[in-house]
Amino acid sequence: MFTHLIPEAQAPASQADASQRFLRLLETALAAGTLHKVLLSKYSGEEEKLERLSVREVVLRGERALSFLWRYQTKDITKNLSLAEGQALIAQLLGTQFQNAHLHTPTEEVQLAFSRKGKPSLRVSRLAPVEGDAVQAAGAAAHDKEKQRYLTLAKPFWMDLGLTHEVKGEPALVPAMSRKWKQINKFIEVFAAAMKASSLNASPDVYVNDFGSGKGYLTFAMYDWIVEQGKSAQVTGVELRDDMVKLCSAAAARHGLSGLRFEQGDVRAYTPARLDVMIALHACDIATDYAIHLGLRAGAQIIMCSPCCHKQIRPQMKMPAALRPMLQHGIHLGQEAEMVTDSLRALLLEAEGYETQVFEFIALEHTSKNKMILAVKKSGAALAAHAAQRPPLLAQIAEIKRFYGLREHCLETLLAA
Repeated sequence: MFTHLIPEAQAPASQADASQRFLRLLETALAAGTLHKVLLSKYSGEEEKLERLSVREVVLRGERALSFLWRYQTKDITKNLSLAEGQALIAQLLGTQFQNAHLHTPTEEVQLAFSRKGKPSLRVSRLAPVEGDAVQAAGAAAHDKEKQRYLTLAKPFWMDLGLTHEVKGEPALVPAMSRKWKQINKFIEVFAAAMKASSLNASPDVYVNDFGSGKGYLTFAMYDWIVEQGKSAQVTGVELRDDMVKLCSAAAARHGLSGLRFEQGDVRAYTPARLDVMIALHACDIATDYAIHLGLRAGAQIIMCSPCCHKQIRPQMKMPAALRPMLQHGIHLGQEAEMVTDSLRALLLEAEGYETQVFEFIALEHTSKNKMILAVKKSGAALAAHAAQRPPLLAQIAEIKRFYGLREHCLETLLAA
């Protein structure tokens, strides 16, 4: 409806040369050293369970290359190609196997999209400069090494995980991983503040479970930071993909990190012997609820979640009359459902005796989902006062559900079982 009112300026490139313009912009970004990533999506080929392809620049044995990360539902496959070979492969895949492509630089976001009839269109968005984004690849390692305060790039396990490489005999940040390094340090900054505010600050040992640990960046970072604080760390990464478990386990064993291990498992069926800190970043839909419930059931002192894919609440929502003019638009309804879902999670955590915050964490590498739910278990006088606060919190939850006509919220159901 009303699509004729959308100005043509949103797609300034002519359809005839849109693909070639995209490839020229990619070539320009590589020449300038400003390429952040290329993301190819809407796969239409014959490989089963292939979801998307992410391309980044890396330096291998002193030579620039393009690293292709083929992401499947249950595994990742990485292949490195020369700049010329990589650009040729991207050109071959556009419009044949992938119908969407995004090119990201510090100052631009370029989207190439193919219609059902195969016609390409190009859209270029100018981005406001963000501090540190315009750092050239040659200086990225030094810049981040100076700025970070919580972790050090000198630890040898970062090289196993592909975060660092050797330059003139010294470990240096891979330029394409500069944003990931900032994100890891930001996470540790939040984690450190939560530890300081919790009873774990005085504990000699800390037991952590990181659900959906993936390639283990945060898992290794947490282990390293806890050990640097003089505490005994028992950190477990739990991951569905067996190849990721093997990669991380080998790295931990190679460097003698005896308190760090990785296991294949699902949060819905996992029972830790002891759990002080529960981490679950980008657990899809109600998997976040299962992760929070596991943390509550195990008595975790800290719960850190970055929710993703809010699917359960939206189909249940009945639009209140006063909000119908706003929520008739699908994008607003989706945002409202996300807000309601996470607000109920936060209130349920508060009702269970946790000091809870919901805030924007950071723009994470593979998704725009950057919200974090942080819960720290109350202690002392705050915990003693909790009994009086619980009934009003439960009443607020019931009122929100009534207002939106919600029948069920997964976390509430799990807690009631």
